[in-house]
This record gives sequence, C-alpha cells and structure tokens, in this order.
Amino acid sequence: MPSVHIPVLADPVVKWLAPTAPGLLVDATLGLGGHARALLEAAPGFQLLGVDRDPEAVAEARRRLEPYGRRVTLVNQSFDRLPEILLERDLPPPAAILADLGCSSLQLDTPERGFSFSADGPLDMRMGSDGPTAAELVNTADEEDLVSLFWRYGEERRSRAVGRAIVRQRPLDSTDDLRRLIERVVPRGGSQKIHPATRVFQALRIAVNDELGQLERFIEPAVRSLRPGGRMAIISFHSLEDRIVKHSFARLQGKCTCPPDFPECRCEPETLIRVLTRSPIRPTDDEIRDNPRSRSARLRVVERSGGS
Repeated sequence: MPSVHIPVLADPVVKWLAPTAPGLLVDATLGLGGHARALLEAAPGFQLLGVDRDPEAVAEARRRLEPYGRRVTLVNQSFDRLPEILLERDLPPPAAILADLGCSSLQLDTPERGFSFSADGPLDMRMGSDGPTAAELVNTADEEDLVSLFWRYGEERRSRAVGRAIVRQRPLDSTDDLRRLIERVVPRGGSQKIHPATRVFQALRIAVNDELGQLERFIEPAVRSLRPGGRMAIISFHSLEDRIVKHSFARLQGKCTCPPDFPECRCEPETLIRVLTRSPIRPTDDEIRDNPRSRSARLRVVERSGGS
C-alpha cells in the first residue's frame, strides 16, 4: 500500500463542495479516500457515500476513514450505477457529488495491477476484479482494432506501427514486454516530453475499463439525482475525459451541442444545471511540484437548478 496519498485539487474541491453541507456527500470514485476525508473534516454535516469498483481501494479507504464512524458508507460498485445505489439504500438526493477520474495511487503504485510501465508486472489494468485484461486485448484483437484503439483513446500518432508490431510479436504478457516493444517503435526525443509508452498504456486502460462509456453513462443520471442547489465536481486528466464533461455540462445547462452543420437541434437540451467554473480549475505550480501526477488535472463544477 502507498504510505502517502495526496488528493488532487483538494483545496478547490473543498471550497466548491463543502458549502452544500449538511447532507449526503457522494464520492463516486473513492480511491484511497483522500478527497472524502478532506470534505468530512471541512463539513461535519456531511454523510459520505463512497463508491469504487476496486475492492482493494474500498478496503483501504475503509481503514483510512474509520475515524468517521457512522458518517461513512462504502460500496464496491461502478460509479455509473449511482442512481441504483441511491435507490437500493433508500438514500436522499445528494448535496454534493465528486468524481475524480483516472487511476488511483493504489492502482498506479502496485506493479501487480499492471497499470504502469515504470515497473514490471502482469499486463492487467483492470480497475475491478472481473472482465478481460489488457493482455487478453492485445493478444486477441486484430491489427485494425488495435490501431483504432491506440488512436482513438491514446491519440498515438504511431498507432499503426505499434499495432503492427504487437501482432508480429505477441503474445505479450507483461508491462515490460509491451513497454520495450513501444520503445522500439515510437521514437523518443525532440518535442516528445512524455515516455513513448504513455499514450498506448492510457488507451489500453481506457478500453479495458470502458472508462469513457462509464463517464458518459454517469453524468446526466448523477446530475438528476442531486437535490436542488446541490453541486457536482468532476476532475479529469486528459482531453478525452474533459471533452465529455464539458459537452455534457453544456447540454445540461440548456445549450445545443449539435454539430454546426445540423439544420436543426437534435440533442434536445434541458436546463438542469448552472456551470460554476467558466473555465476548468488547474493545479497551482506548488501543487504540481508537490504532486507531479496533478499536472494534467482539470476541475469543473456545476450546481443543480430546480425541477425534475
């Protein structure tokens, strides 16, 4: 287990969500509970529902949040099932919902989980405990599907070369196998500031966990579950996530998000929220220095209006 966990953008999350207390606080991607703990400390009126699909994260968060006793309820489930969880447990409409997207420190720092190319481990990448692994995906998908996946989810310019090399060399069973293959195929240097394997690993992780699909299924039902005046905050870490959040919030604010060449609006926007952050909140230089993983984080916050 990692000994130190630094929640990203914790101060602005507390600033925007704590004023909604008292009421139900939902941390929809609980991780190790860093944001939840900060909000429970800042707002004694909050009761926490923590949700995470990773059973290891839920177990560790339960240990860390034990001092808050009956204020805390934790559920091992995917965040796109939030409305069902609220209904099953007969919980009130949330005052605040937080979703911190991407991987948790626990996942990144445990080589056996296979999320990082920084240490050798099995090519797994599952945030939960079921479903196909990244190894199964790279060893069974055809070349065209791999190329499309690396471009769509990783925006990898050398996706064709990587896909072709994988098909020629597989089976690939470990993170080191895949990292070394990518290093041979994707040149490093020039304007390239990140490791050559970064985008491919991101693409595989997104695909294995259906991260973008879950995000799209999560946002509107979660917004509708909020009480009037309740707030939702979402932290994204790459442009694919942030684009979904931005466009979803725009539509739920009543703005048409149809392509400009459509002769008439087909998205049928409904005014459910007010956007509180005109542009995303980014980490300060000090936070990035103390927690380099925060450098790409973007926080957007909305408030639920009245109505259904």
